[in-house]
Amino acid sequence: MFIDPERLEERLREEFGGTASQSRVVVRQAVDLADSGQYEADMGTTLTTEFVVDELSDAPEGTPAERWNWWLGSLELAYGDYERFGIRKYRK
Repeated sequence: MFIDPERLEERLREEFGGTASQSRVVVRQAVDLADSGQYEADMGTTLTTEFVVDELSDAPEGTPAERWNWWLGSLELAYGDYERFGIRKYRK
């Protein structure tokens, strides 16, 4: 796995604020996405901590969870089958 969960959580909080719960749920979903191999198969690149942060920085605004869902929404439109990695609800 090329995503460092602790480092990703730290970077999400540094870059986008939000709560610890929001960052943790994004980390869980990012690790699941990386483990699935789906992104690598579709895009030809491995998900890394820095890559996820860079992709989420393209979102217009929002918490880590909102930015994650924005990015996943664009992947869903382009490739399909990414909705399952989206965040529906998290504890505050």
